[in-house]
Amino acid sequence: MLFDSLNFAIFLPIVFVLYWYVFNKNLKVQNFLILVASYIFYGWWDWRFLSLIVLSTLVDYSIGRALSTQENEFKRKALLWTSITFNLGTLGFFKYFNFFICSLYDAVPTLQSSVGFNTLEIILPVGISFYTFQTLSYSIDVYKQKLTPSKDFIAFSAFVCFFPQLVAGPIERATHLLPQFYRSRKINSQQATDGLKQILWGLFKKVVIANNCAVFANMAFNNHADYSGIELFIGALFFTFQIYGDFSGYSDIAIGTSKLFGFDLMKNFATPYFSRDIAEFWRRWHISLSTWFRDYLYIPLGGSKGSKLFKVRNTFIIFIVSGLWHGANWTFVIWGALNAIYFLPLLLLNKNRSNLDIVAKGKLIPTLREASSMIITFCLTVLAWIFFRANTVTDAFAILGEIFSESLFEVPVLPIESIVTLLIVAVFLVIEWLGRESEYSIKDMFNSYPKAVRWTVYYVMIILFFGFTGGEQEFIYFQF
Repeated sequence: MLFDSLNFAIFLPIVFVLYWYVFNKNLKVQNFLILVASYIFYGWWDWRFLSLIVLSTLVDYSIGRALSTQENEFKRKALLWTSITFNLGTLGFFKYFNFFICSLYDAVPTLQSSVGFNTLEIILPVGISFYTFQTLSYSIDVYKQKLTPSKDFIAFSAFVCFFPQLVAGPIERATHLLPQFYRSRKINSQQATDGLKQILWGLFKKVVIANNCAVFANMAFNNHADYSGIELFIGALFFTFQIYGDFSGYSDIAIGTSKLFGFDLMKNFATPYFSRDIAEFWRRWHISLSTWFRDYLYIPLGGSKGSKLFKVRNTFIIFIVSGLWHGANWTFVIWGALNAIYFLPLLLLNKNRSNLDIVAKGKLIPTLREASSMIITFCLTVLAWIFFRANTVTDAFAILGEIFSESLFEVPVLPIESIVTLLIVAVFLVIEWLGRESEYSIKDMFNSYPKAVRWTVYYVMIILFFGFTGGEQEFIYFQF
């Protein structure tokens, strides 16, 4: 079920009314309602994939219970590795089986004829990368005794498949989200209003920004031979704002929807395109995944301790794994490696934590140094996104080759619709800049204005939903 669909517009109010006005006196029944609603929400795509979520829930719940009574360290590690093997094995089969088989055949062509092993027609379950990592964090934290194993199967099941963030995050830690299912919740009008406002902003990002940018990004990347360097660079810009509007928009809708039900989810984006270096960018982009890899992979590998060679190794591992997490294609591997290369100078010069605060905090205009740093970081990010979006590695290099040619300085020929989209993106950037210190950009922006002005702004956003949609576009991160 899509957040920007009529189905969800009907589904959400029904669940909300049942949750707060029918089952509000019984916490267990509320949790059960969330569980049922989540299964309906997910099963709307393909009910058969519900079996994977149920199986993952049963495995990790059982392992958590077993860990609570097991004191033998060898057996505890065996239980942990059972969870890791099951979760990563399931993810690996559905997401990477064909990729590795095809890569092996490309590397050793004679294998296909001698072994006779073919690829399979595997359908990738929506959101498998997200809920797999979420349940895996539970088993790891229980093993490390950071979390008491759940005894409430309904609450645990609802945690695993909580519908607002089930298919595209944020990837919640069990230590943060699971305890919220144990506490009684009361409707809070202020929290609900804030949630609706964040949903509105998320829908604006998705429908108005991402969907319209997608039209022109798809034209450029799918027909790159027909465009000049400057037109391809503008196409890359369109994708840059498409993926940000799409993914951060989803996160805003997910967080806002959770607020309607009394839940708090972690912030997943913090105006990443205003970052002053690539390290800051990764602290602000897909925060739930970046911190997951930091805590469950990078630090266990040794992090930034040890020799410079050790630091370089860990950096490349974390970025390449992050690339593979996003998709089974060499384009994602190169995208991850390229970001590692961007990151290395900062790490080796001990400048990877130089920009921890918000840029130009408390000021309207950044300094010249801040502005130049943001522009350089943004341009590097745009170039990296080319590998992320390109259909093949060959296409990515062809696009880059054209961009770094004389045609970069030609006058672009753009449809009027694309110019209008660029103007809306420019206004969007101004709003993001002005609201960069808030939880989300419009949270506090219009609070001091009269009610009539605030509602006028909201209605303008709603009108744009219907008048400037860019056509139906699926959320990009559903494929991950």
